[in-house]
Amino acid sequence: MAIYNYNGKEPIKIAVADLSDKHRDLIFENKTFCMLPWIHLHSFPTGEAYPCCNTEMKNTIGNTSQQSLNEIWHGTAMQSVRANMLAGERVEGCSRCYEQEEAGFFSMRLSSNKHFGHHIALTDNPRPEMKLVYWDIRFSNLCNLRCRSCGHIFSSNWYDDQAKLVEMEHGSGDHWRNKHKRLYFAGRSEDDMWDQLKDQIDNLEQVYFAGGEPLIMEEHYRLLHELIKRGRTDVRLIYNTNFTEMKYKKTNILELWREFKSVSVGASLDAMGMRAEYIRKNCDWHQIETNRSAMLEICPNVDFYISPTVSIMNAWHISDFHRAWVDMGFLKPQDLNINILQDPAHYRIDAFTPRFKEVIKAKWEDHLTWLRPLDSLTRATTGFESAIKFMMADDKSHLLPQFFDRTHKLDKIRNESLISAIPELYHEEVMYTAMGQR
Repeated sequence: MAIYNYNGKEPIKIAVADLSDKHRDLIFENKTFCMLPWIHLHSFPTGEAYPCCNTEMKNTIGNTSQQSLNEIWHGTAMQSVRANMLAGERVEGCSRCYEQEEAGFFSMRLSSNKHFGHHIALTDNPRPEMKLVYWDIRFSNLCNLRCRSCGHIFSSNWYDDQAKLVEMEHGSGDHWRNKHKRLYFAGRSEDDMWDQLKDQIDNLEQVYFAGGEPLIMEEHYRLLHELIKRGRTDVRLIYNTNFTEMKYKKTNILELWREFKSVSVGASLDAMGMRAEYIRKNCDWHQIETNRSAMLEICPNVDFYISPTVSIMNAWHISDFHRAWVDMGFLKPQDLNINILQDPAHYRIDAFTPRFKEVIKAKWEDHLTWLRPLDSLTRATTGFESAIKFMMADDKSHLLPQFFDRTHKLDKIRNESLISAIPELYHEEVMYTAMGQR
């Protein structure tokens, strides 16, 4: 059996020899083309719609709380995105993928062309019919955690903390509370999104569940049961989950996953123990390890990997975490998919001081010496190598004061302590820079 080429551009469901010259050029040579605007549409829990989840937040193409999916699909903003991509012109909202590719990451754009390139003929139609082959709709912001780099848009649990931050900075949170809701639904009503999407189920090849937290959402289980009912257990399920809850009402998700042919679970785990509980507030690290043990027992063949958001908070620790879970038998060396944090800017790893970057770089390079011979997929290896390049490419250490200011405010609200949870951030030079004493 051929080894999956993680960093290869070749589409996995169509032979390169069967591509026309035009289509081959789009996939291999065009630096801006992405398959997603022909097969997919993304929506935030608050309704803002985008070509995909990696789009810059300001570059919306519509709003699902006010428009139907079909209206957005055929709207001028989406048509403009498609036209620019076909012409090889940069799309303003796609800068995250461009930045990732420049650092050596295998971006979402490249991955989408790889996994959905067999639909390349759709690009011949300037106004394609809406057939949603790939879903990534955030039905709501329902979540049980308050992760440091998140906010109320993606976590209902963040609502009170956000209001308190506003009160700290502006004296009152009443105006903010009057403008924002605790719980959001992506559609024009609570069930609107499901009512629109259920007619698209027969087109579905892949669904990406994220949140909020998908494993506590009613819509997630409704879709899985509907797929089983229709005999569509061939649909590929991909998750980004905080991995804290394995049961919903009377359903054990581990039992349900066994019904499907292809399930990939990316656990959003950034660190171990006390660090994990600090970065992702309300998580219970012991429960997470218990959940992983149960998964290995009940559905050992389900693909599992950790998908950490690498930021200023976990950069020093992430290699320790990776190695520890491999040693515990919870993970294969290759099963780590680094998501480099790009926003909010004050959490980025290029905000470290130049000398502390060298400390992180040396630690990661030592980790890579251990990892490379064990990583046949090269996903984890490429992740660390690209993260080093990303970190060293720019100096954003002027953002350190903003990081410490925001963090200390949240510490006060949550009765927590950065220095107790992540003491390495109190490296002498980091603190001097944060206090403006360089």
